[in-house]
Amino acid sequence: MKIVLLFLLSFCSLAAEERLFNALPLTNPVDLQKAELGRSLFHDPILSKDGSVSCSTCHPLLNYGADGLQKSFGINGKKGGRNTPTVWNALYNSSQFWDGRAKTLEEQALGPIINPIEMGETLSSVIEKLKKNKKYFQRFNALYSDGITAKNLANAIAEFERTLITPHSKFDNYLNGNYEALNDQEKEGLKLFKSKGCVACHNGMNIGGTLFQKIGIFGSLQTEGTPDLGRYGVTKSVLDKYYFKVPSLRNVEKTAPYFHDGSVATLKEAVEVMVKLQLGRELQEDEIESIVSFLKTLTGKVHE
Repeated sequence: MKIVLLFLLSFCSLAAEERLFNALPLTNPVDLQKAELGRSLFHDPILSKDGSVSCSTCHPLLNYGADGLQKSFGINGKKGGRNTPTVWNALYNSSQFWDGRAKTLEEQALGPIINPIEMGETLSSVIEKLKKNKKYFQRFNALYSDGITAKNLANAIAEFERTLITPHSKFDNYLNGNYEALNDQEKEGLKLFKSKGCVACHNGMNIGGTLFQKIGIFGSLQTEGTPDLGRYGVTKSVLDKYYFKVPSLRNVEKTAPYFHDGSVATLKEAVEVMVKLQLGRELQEDEIESIVSFLKTLTGKVHE
């Protein structure tokens, strides 16, 4: 009877988690040939004006898709304005970039190419370079009826990015029915993550990435220089000032520094700042440690 009761309690607990979170699938349906073309483009500096920067420069895949810098550098050593978000599991975000200015992976893929600070190119120039490249000319024409176009360039890169998922985390194993996948401290961290309110913004498949929230509800994030107005730059609505896309927390222990400005160096400090500024709470040291312990269970497996 005791064993049956414990099983039922575990089942009910997992059922409750599944209403808040979803495990990542092991694979995602893609056109493998187009994805392989996209992989080549993702790693090729041909997309930048001076041939010095590729997508993987700022998004090194084995480093969990982030370069570890407060703000990344583009062509000619130009420094970007925001921290580089990871590309892993980006397909599960409702929009792309910190301000959500790109609605799809295809739209996002072209953004860095034409950004004067990042790759500094024009789409017409990139298309011409690719057409002169025998390898790309043949591969595009074999996969797309109209060959090399901006639309097909974006599609190939986006198709590759759809392969960038990180299943097999401890938390995914837990969500898939292995209640013992988390230890006691990690389970306590999950409990606190829900009861203290973190889950209000960080939920679903990506543990975030699906809504916008104002940074600093109960105080201001200490930043250097001119304050970043966030989504206001896209919508021009005063109601969107200081709003940013809530980031996914998957692999968060591997993607420091944190926040849109990269101002926080450690995961523990990031939790402390969020609890204070977003929830208006002060947690005990052991509570912070438990939440950090839980967040580390969100780390999955990556590949090149």
